[in-house]
Amino acid sequence: MKTKQRTIEIKDLSIGYTSKKNIKVVADRVNTTIFSGELTCLLGANGIGKSTLLRTLTVFLPKLSGDIFIQGKNIEQYPEKELATLVSVVLTEKFDIKNMTARELIGLGRSPYTGFWGTLDKEDNRIIDNAISLVKIKNLSQRMVHTLSDGERQKVMIAKALAQETPIILLDEPTAFLDFPSKVEIMRLLHQLSRKTDKTIFLSTHDLELALQIADKIWLMDKENGIRTGTPEDLSLNGSLSNFFARKGIIFDQDTGLFRVENDFDRYIQLIGHGSRYTMIRKALSRNGIKASRKVESDIRIEIKNEGIIVNRSGKQSIIVSSIEELLDQLLP
Repeated sequence: MKTKQRTIEIKDLSIGYTSKKNIKVVADRVNTTIFSGELTCLLGANGIGKSTLLRTLTVFLPKLSGDIFIQGKNIEQYPEKELATLVSVVLTEKFDIKNMTARELIGLGRSPYTGFWGTLDKEDNRIIDNAISLVKIKNLSQRMVHTLSDGERQKVMIAKALAQETPIILLDEPTAFLDFPSKVEIMRLLHQLSRKTDKTIFLSTHDLELALQIADKIWLMDKENGIRTGTPEDLSLNGSLSNFFARKGIIFDQDTGLFRVENDFDRYIQLIGHGSRYTMIRKALSRNGIKASRKVESDIRIEIKNEGIIVNRSGKQSIIVSSIEELLDQLLP
């Protein structure tokens, strides 16, 4: 069994902002550890302080109190140049770069090592090529940056972080501007990279469903409880996810590990069957205010058979329909 290394340790950390008049505390007394070879996702509502935490971890923003250790050494003891060889950052802001190829942009990740003139040697180019290969964007390497889509640019920025050869990569909302397939692709890529490279990858995100399916660890950040950490499964079982998202109409389903919308039911129907058709029929009925279950006793019974969906009504002849749309036509007024 491979031993995971502690790359980031946080002890009694308080984060926030200071001004001449007061101190605004965003999160207080945070204690946790981030390991190598793991993808950790930070979840929280808008304005809760996710970006503040990331900026504090990268020393862009001073902490209020407590300590941050990188590879066992207090982060404040690292010179800026040395820290750039330990932590790379991918921000969420869109950038406007022209007259530069994707490969040239990725090459900027070597700047902590190339000195003032930024001249790339044979080893630098090998590392850049390896980063491009890991992200699988060789076809993009000679494209001009301004011609890339949002998803392609994000891959280039991830490759740039890899070229920086740091054990830690921090990302702020890396899927913010992407369509759903691209979000899935980027999240899967980051998870695979954490495994292949044994790096610590830590990111903030609003993509709850993806984070719960892909992340190794979750950090839940809210005003009442500060930051709670654990695997998605442990946070599900101990009720942290249910409590965290406890708001009207939103339920965290422990059976599926996903979120569902709570519906008000005014009818109950017995539904007999199994498999994906059972799940989809139940979902469609629920959306229309009908609670369907094997355990429900009602004057309407729906059976899922090979020949179709059979609708049985008390005192009436059974009807067979072939689609859920036809079923809804039969049941809804």
